[in-house]
Amino acid sequence: MHHYPIVAFSHLRWNFVYQRPQHLLSRLAARHPVFFVEEPEFLAGCEPHWERSTPERNVTVFRPRTPSQAPGFHHEQLAAMLPLLPELRAEAGDEELVAWHYTPLALPLTERLAPAAVVYDCMDELSLFQGAPPELLEREAALIARADVMFTGGPSLFRAKRDRHSNVHCFPSSVDAAHFGRARPGRANRQAEPIDQAELSRPRLGFYGVIDERFDLEVVEALADAHPEWQLVFVGPVVKIDSAVLPRRPNIHYLGQRSYEELPAYLAGWDVCLLPFAQNDATRFISPTKTLEYMAAERPIVSTPIADVAQPYGDLVYLGGSPAEFVAACEAALGADQVERARHVARMRAILAGTSWDATAGAMEKLMTEALLRRRPDLHERTFA
Repeated sequence: MHHYPIVAFSHLRWNFVYQRPQHLLSRLAARHPVFFVEEPEFLAGCEPHWERSTPERNVTVFRPRTPSQAPGFHHEQLAAMLPLLPELRAEAGDEELVAWHYTPLALPLTERLAPAAVVYDCMDELSLFQGAPPELLEREAALIARADVMFTGGPSLFRAKRDRHSNVHCFPSSVDAAHFGRARPGRANRQAEPIDQAELSRPRLGFYGVIDERFDLEVVEALADAHPEWQLVFVGPVVKIDSAVLPRRPNIHYLGQRSYEELPAYLAGWDVCLLPFAQNDATRFISPTKTLEYMAAERPIVSTPIADVAQPYGDLVYLGGSPAEFVAACEAALGADQVERARHVARMRAILAGTSWDATAGAMEKLMTEALLRRRPDLHERTFA
């Protein structure tokens, strides 16, 4: 077994919503020291420096603090970060390291680290997100040309990218079924219901995740108005949009961000799980991690017909494209009889039996190691410390 360090560059912070990067890298950290490099954070008048934290065993988060207010991995920020890289490289040790990218914008930093191999885990089409910098597409083309192996976060992205790299593999987001299984109906070991949800009447329809430009505000408004007796619960941070534009009704409850550990307790109190995504450029290629997490809780799921939900799970997830159709889909989910519910639960269990984050991380690790050894065949006989 080759134990090489991994330096990951991400547009998402480790302590933000716990999703694909954290799931994969925390598992890879069982065999590889992981150095997770976040986007810079402004600190007035400071000398550029690293702010370190260790959120999980063998994972060190490197957050650059700089006097620049430029966003993300802007060229100003890259210039401030370049002198910090020798410190990062020294901390990673003398071993041959792998650079792992979630954002192409950090590619100039990777080149200075002289990695033995480069991985591009393309989890989203970032160029279609609100505020995407114009250089992102050019930087991504360079990263794809530089990468030794490329992964995509869902089938839609795979179809869009598969002709651009000779070693690209589709790895849809997976699930920690045991974690979210704590929310299954009738589970004796479920967590106590959160105080901010416990007093809400039923039925409850819930969503957790980031609330941003991908969120369909018209659908939420239609749900609240069509059924004032339904309680709509939204757990997650509001980013990139003004919270003032969110629909406000007595039966809509925005509870803010909660930790990954807390999510099953909220989920256990919902009668229907929602995927109210807008159908726009930002959602064209998304593959929501929460789809399988909802399945692990064995709750009915209602979604707008985004491709990576509708195509693989159209026989299981209730779909509604327009606000009226979405309301009707929620009505159908709540009104399903025991036979239909049992059929859906059986299908959910079969889907979950075929995937796990452990298996996904293991398969990606194998491809990463093979890519490293193809580039550096002299390392076949070495075991990295």
